[in-house]
Amino acid sequence: MPQTANFKLEFVKEEQHLMLPTVTSIKLTQDLYDVLFQYLVSEEQEVLLKRFIDMMERHIKSKTRAPFSRPVAELEFLDEGLQELRMLNWMEIPVAVFKLVLDENIPAEDSGNAVEGIMDLLERMAVFSRPDDGDLIWIYPYLMVR
Repeated sequence: MPQTANFKLEFVKEEQHLMLPTVTSIKLTQDLYDVLFQYLVSEEQEVLLKRFIDMMERHIKSKTRAPFSRPVAELEFLDEGLQELRMLNWMEIPVAVFKLVLDENIPAEDSGNAVEGIMDLLERMAVFSRPDDGDLIWIYPYLMVR
């Protein structure tokens, strides 16, 4: 087993997320778009909804262990559509947000491999996702997502 690079997880905050129910399909995303579209009043909201649906489709296709969720604050543009999601069994859960900090001695050209090794380690220990493949990690409550 290769050596995992030194790293730290810095706690950033805890935030409320809406989590997609576990039984999902790509067809669900189109149906969901149709349901939520009725709550939109501007083109900006439509762009945000399309982005949300695209993220959900990518997540479903990726077959990852982690659930699909988004911060409630990020979904407020849906207005009454948030309540619709809750009625469709989307669950509001607390998610711990951490920032991944690599050891400063890791050369920049090795950082990609280091992060990959760290993600492999964390995947064996926790249920998490990386929004936008950045340096933030969302760690889910174990009892709610297993």
